[in-house]
Amino acid sequence: MSDTVLDVLLYLFETYSDQEPPDYRPGAADQDVLREELLKAGFGEPEVDSALDWLDGLGETSAPFAGVPGDRSIRVYNEVELRRLDLECRGYLLYLEQIGILSPAQREVVIDRLMALGSGTVDKEQVKWVVLMVLFAQPGQETAFSRMEDLVFEESTGAMN
Repeated sequence: MSDTVLDVLLYLFETYSDQEPPDYRPGAADQDVLREELLKAGFGEPEVDSALDWLDGLGETSAPFAGVPGDRSIRVYNEVELRRLDLECRGYLLYLEQIGILSPAQREVVIDRLMALGSGTVDKEQVKWVVLMVLFAQPGQETAFSRMEDLVFEESTGAMN
C-alpha cells in the first residue's frame, strides 16, 4: 500500500472533525483503539505509527522555536526548508498570514508540522490540509479554521470570487 502519513492524517481529520477527537497521546486509552481502527482501515503500521507521532508533536508544538515571532517579522527559510517547501508553498503561507488566517506563531507551527511529515517535497495541497489540522487543534481558532476551510474547498471546486 502506498499510503503516506498525510493520507492517515487526512482520514483521521475527516473522520473526527465533526466530533470530539479521541485522545491519541502516547499511553492514552484511545490511542490503542485508534491505532487498531487505522490498521483495520487498511493503513500500514509504519504510516499509522508515524501519523500518531505527528499528532503527538502537534499537541506539543505551541512554540517550536526559540522566541515568538513579531507581527512584522519576516520568515527566512533554512536550506532544508527551502528544499522541501517550494516557492508556491512559501508564497501560500505568506498569503495566509497576510489575510489574517495564520499568525506568525501559527506559521511556525505549520512549518514544523510540514517538515515532520517526513516526505520529500511538500506541495500546496499538503500545506492547506496541514494548516487546517493545526487550526483545528488550537482552541479559539474557529474563525480562522472556517475561513481556511472555505479557501480549501472553494479552490478545490474551482470556484471563483
